[in-house]
Amino acid sequence: MVMLAGRQVHVSEAPLHDEREVVQVIVDAYYGHQAEWIAFTPEQLGDEFFELRTGRAGAITQKFVDYRMGLAVVGDITERVARSTPLADWVRESNRGHNLLFATDLEKLAELLQHRQ
Repeated sequence: MVMLAGRQVHVSEAPLHDEREVVQVIVDAYYGHQAEWIAFTPEQLGDEFFELRTGRAGAITQKFVDYRMGLAVVGDITERVARSTPLADWVRESNRGHNLLFATDLEKLAELLQHRQ
């Protein structure tokens, strides 16, 4: 657990394999740590998360929205974004919103969180 920009952020160590695991991680982070955000590395989310046509990213993100928990993807996804215009658009729009953020590191995440309610 880290405090970033006045927000409790749970830095997950577990990979996500399915939606059931997403709910369990959210519940554990909220009730166990009073987290407002959960951070995952791109590797924890898996390649399928970044292939938007699979629907995995949408399903996972929707769970976070349903449970009013922020999802942060922390790590370098530059190559993935360069290969996919839809992914680049999604990352850009997400970083303007309130539920999903993409950051290269925790310092950048703190910066992005500064501008959230």
